[in-house]
Amino acid sequence: MLKNTRNRLVRLILMILVGTLSVFFALVLVRWTNSISEDKQQKELSQALKTIVEEQGAEGLLNMSGVPVANIFHGESGLILFEGNEAQWLYSADEKQNISVYENVNKSVVHITTTVETQVNSFMDVLPAQGTGSGIILSTDGYILTNAHVVEKAASLKVGLYNNQSYPAKLIGVDSEDDLAVIKIQVEKEVVLHPATLGTSEALQVGQKVIAIGNPFGYDRTMTVGVVSGLNRPVRSNEGKVVMNAIQTDAAINPGNSGGPLLNGRGEVIGINSSIYSTTGSSQGVNFAIPIDTAIAVIPDLIKLGKVSRGWLDLAAVQLSPQLVVYAKLPVNKGVLVSQVVSSGFADKAGIRGGTQMVQYGSSVIYLGGDIITKVNDTNVEDLNDLYLALLPYKSGQKVSITVNRKGETKRMEVQLIERTAQHVSALVR
Repeated sequence: MLKNTRNRLVRLILMILVGTLSVFFALVLVRWTNSISEDKQQKELSQALKTIVEEQGAEGLLNMSGVPVANIFHGESGLILFEGNEAQWLYSADEKQNISVYENVNKSVVHITTTVETQVNSFMDVLPAQGTGSGIILSTDGYILTNAHVVEKAASLKVGLYNNQSYPAKLIGVDSEDDLAVIKIQVEKEVVLHPATLGTSEALQVGQKVIAIGNPFGYDRTMTVGVVSGLNRPVRSNEGKVVMNAIQTDAAINPGNSGGPLLNGRGEVIGINSSIYSTTGSSQGVNFAIPIDTAIAVIPDLIKLGKVSRGWLDLAAVQLSPQLVVYAKLPVNKGVLVSQVVSSGFADKAGIRGGTQMVQYGSSVIYLGGDIITKVNDTNVEDLNDLYLALLPYKSGQKVSITVNRKGETKRMEVQLIERTAQHVSALVR
């Protein structure tokens, strides 16, 4: 009897265990089934929401969820939403952004007044003439960035700050080639200088909003708004100098704006307003700025040495065109043709060959049959602008590796660089 009782107890325990396991597995099965169903629903919902975003944009999706959206800005940190009814706003989202940029940056912009001695009357008396321009505060100890053409010929300089105080300035360094200069002022300890935030021009896009602040016609800290109209423009100044890689913008730039900042929507300096293309002397929507990356690269040398040393190749380079490639039966359609090399110069001694067949090319005479430069170190060179940018980091006396295509064969040579001059750059856009 004891044995039967024990058997019944064992069977009961087994039945309880089996029942418990059955319930457990049933729950697991239900949850797994629900999970599959939820995952399927999530995927369907995700696809539906994606379709709405593609068709109506993020605004449409948010409006469907009951969030009234007036404007959206897309940035590195994601989406910035401006909610509410626009009719209740004093300012639009775009206006708020403009106002914010101006409030944050205008104290970093200075008004530069120059005095130049010039002979103007029939008695050959030397009389002073005044000019005006803009500048960007770089540091709390008084360094200011501006254009070379604003300050390089000045007999004296004066800088006006946002608080209407003016101070004499000293010229620290000039880079005439890139139309950049650094000047310096000394202020009292209680005067606070507000350095601008320097951004980068590397990731600029055509169509991107930009803001200019400067002193056109002497009107202090005037703001204008536009877009990036073009990139990598070679621009020739009235003095015949050429600034490569310029930013083109339709933000109004007039005499007096030179040296002032071109800003992105975050208020970072992405360019230095430099010149305009105009038939009237005033802005006609074709204006140019020097990329801030160019300025950042030369500022240390301007402050430390007063000038900038840059390397260049002692040869005459020609931009390839489809017509030239076909006419000369060139083995490549991208690169820079070496027309001539300086006899016994660094390029010549390194083994780079110029052409021997003289032909008329536009308004110039060039020589065909020379090497075609395709790389500087490991940087590809497809045109003259690429060659300019590839050599930009190097100083005279340094050596670079030049890869050329010579009648279909690839050759690589180490070449010492000479000092680059404004004439070298001017030759790039002939």
